[in-house]
Amino acid sequence: MSQPNTPEHPDTESQKTAVPQPETPEPAQWQPEKHRFGSIGILAASAIGVVLALYAFRLPPFGMGEVYTNNAYVRGSVTTVSPRVGGYVQKVLVRDFDNVKAGQPLVEIDPAPYRAKVAQAEAGLAGQQAALNKTAQDKASALAVSKANQAAIDNARAQLDRARREWQRIQAVSTDAVSQSSRDAAQTAVKQAEAGLKQAQEQYAVAQQNIINTGVGREGAQAGIANAQALLDLAKQDLGHTTIYAPASGKLGEVSVKQGQLVSAGTQLMSVVPPERWVIANIKETDMANVKIGQSASVSIDALGGKAFSGKVAEISPATASEFSLIKADSGTGNFVKIAQRIAVKIVFDAGQQDLERLAPGMSAEVNIATK
Repeated sequence: MSQPNTPEHPDTESQKTAVPQPETPEPAQWQPEKHRFGSIGILAASAIGVVLALYAFRLPPFGMGEVYTNNAYVRGSVTTVSPRVGGYVQKVLVRDFDNVKAGQPLVEIDPAPYRAKVAQAEAGLAGQQAALNKTAQDKASALAVSKANQAAIDNARAQLDRARREWQRIQAVSTDAVSQSSRDAAQTAVKQAEAGLKQAQEQYAVAQQNIINTGVGREGAQAGIANAQALLDLAKQDLGHTTIYAPASGKLGEVSVKQGQLVSAGTQLMSVVPPERWVIANIKETDMANVKIGQSASVSIDALGGKAFSGKVAEISPATASEFSLIKADSGTGNFVKIAQRIAVKIVFDAGQQDLERLAPGMSAEVNIATK
């Protein structure tokens, strides 16, 4: 029995050749364009730069109600220690940066030459006192001589009176009653008495002049004593100045003087810095309109990492800094350029703040003054 002719693989014919179909791409995920990020970054950086510039220059809205300057420095009373007399340094009693109190000995200069000057001045004073005592003795002697001369005048005047009476008596009698020799003798006696009186008067005048001279000599001796006393006082002062004392309490700077060094009057030996501190802020004149005494201020110190201290405006300079300079700008020339001047403002610190003792004169500072 014959079987039907069945194909060996019945599905083979039904399969058709597959035509490749194009792949459909998946939808791409949205991404922002790269240049947009760059634009946003530039805008952000610009905005930050503007904000920083406004803050740095204290422009509105940051600078409203306050005045700022970084031209400010800590100040203090730096006192230079110098000798008033010269000589060799015998002792240096302090070291660099020591704390000292007012009146504390710092340096000793060899006092021997100044002790000798004191002794010399004392001898000069003693000599003037001896001269004054001599004038007193001279005056007493002149008074005694004057008294004797006065007595001599009285005696000479009495002798003259007797001689004149005798001469008048002889003239009253006749020439026959008295011899010529008696007449001549009487006349001679009158002349001698007159001469004796004149001599006594002259001696008396000399004695009176001697009295006057002793008075003048006494005044000169008294002036000499005053001068000698002044020289002695100066010598003692110079001797006292051989020890140099601290003019104020504070802290020393570097001690530049050494033992055995020859110093002269005015030589800078060291400096004393008292503990008082303040700040001088040099503010532009265009910012001074609202600055007044008593306003609060904040002071940031560069040397202390920007640590801020509170204070108040204490004083305002009566003139700009240029007015105190030795060489002033000549604004009368044709090359004039207007420049904002600066005015010094003194700021004192509020008491009781921590680290105030760390402030040193010369430190740089930044100052903000609250004007509203």
